[in-house]
Amino acid sequence: MFPPDHALRATLAEEVHARPPEAIQAPARASYVGVLVEPEQRTWELEHLVTLCETQGVEPPQSGATHFRAEFGTGPTAFRLKWERHGEFSGYTVIAAGVYEQPFQHVAAALLPAGWLSAIPGVTLAAVHAKLLAAPDESRLEGLLDQAYGGQGVVGSAIADGAARVYTDFQLHDGCTRFVLVDRNLTERQAGRTLQRLFEIEAYRMLALLALPIARRQNPRIVEIEAALATLTDSIARDQGDDEALLHELTRLAAEVESGLAASQFRFGACRAYEELVVRRIGELREQRLPGIQPLEEFMARRFTPAVATVNTVSQRLHDLSERVSQASALLSTRVDITRERQNQALLASMDRRAKLQLRLQQTVEGLSVAAICYYVAGLVGYGAKALRGAGLPLNVDLVVGLSIPLVALGVVAAVRRARKHASGGERSQTFRQ
Repeated sequence: MFPPDHALRATLAEEVHARPPEAIQAPARASYVGVLVEPEQRTWELEHLVTLCETQGVEPPQSGATHFRAEFGTGPTAFRLKWERHGEFSGYTVIAAGVYEQPFQHVAAALLPAGWLSAIPGVTLAAVHAKLLAAPDESRLEGLLDQAYGGQGVVGSAIADGAARVYTDFQLHDGCTRFVLVDRNLTERQAGRTLQRLFEIEAYRMLALLALPIARRQNPRIVEIEAALATLTDSIARDQGDDEALLHELTRLAAEVESGLAASQFRFGACRAYEELVVRRIGELREQRLPGIQPLEEFMARRFTPAVATVNTVSQRLHDLSERVSQASALLSTRVDITRERQNQALLASMDRRAKLQLRLQQTVEGLSVAAICYYVAGLVGYGAKALRGAGLPLNVDLVVGLSIPLVALGVVAAVRRARKHASGGERSQTFRQ
């Protein structure tokens, strides 16, 4: 019924269905790890996952896959593993049914074969354990939270229009962040989506904060460059110092600023993108405040948002510095160009004076040349007259020589003018062709 499909139509249609959340029924436990993976480790990462599937008798992911889920084991050791490849990191989620009396004592990740998780290529950036409690367990929630978080300040809220409650302290316990999710009226899909959002909040939060150490390292150097630029700009305004030296110093500052931009802008741009994802995932939770507990959004606004603002400020200062250095360089370059133009004009004027002097000297030499040529030609005429008189012609040699001098002089002057005119015409023709 339709024209042929676009080559990417099926792929693009499936993109919105990629990485679907898992359906989870309380009580359950889940573990998540976000791993930064270098591009050259991607193949090794997939091979590591295939090895697990082969040893567990599970169909492995296809070559080039970017996400994968499968069921492993049976009975009490059964678990689900979900793998997702993102732009610069990969996420592994392990889900198992049931919880134990001691909170976070038997986590879902412990069901993986020994050593497999630690052998994943890359470095761990985010690690999370979560407990999904059924509504009847909420009666002992206070004691469970004390055991889980050791009496630390807990943040939390009612989410999903009151269908659940979430608690965390965003601190590391045995290297992992902990979430307690109380299911009051969640569907299995809602529970899966909620856990996925919580895991993504933690992963994206850490990815965004990777830019903070870079911003802190850049800040002192930015202060130094700003001070140096202010001094140079003041020197330019007061017309102090050698312009060439000032321009060289400005070029050095511009190189430092561009080096800082090149070293940080990818991470700074990623920080802004991940920060937007964190804000969006928290908004999707639809939080409602619980008495005496700080919500996740408020916690992030007081702790996470200022860190991102620091990164954005440093990034903006670098861009502003780049523009200011460029403006100062352009201003000084203009002044240097004007100075050079004046020098060139003075040089051209000097060359013009020299050309005029040379022309006058040439004209003087031409006059002397005319006299010398007339002298020699008149001598030749005299010799010719003497020869004719010797042959018997009655000639007065002195009279012949005297009468020939004006004629010779006129002829020589005409020849010199013709030669000069011919040379001038050749120069004009060559200039026109150029």
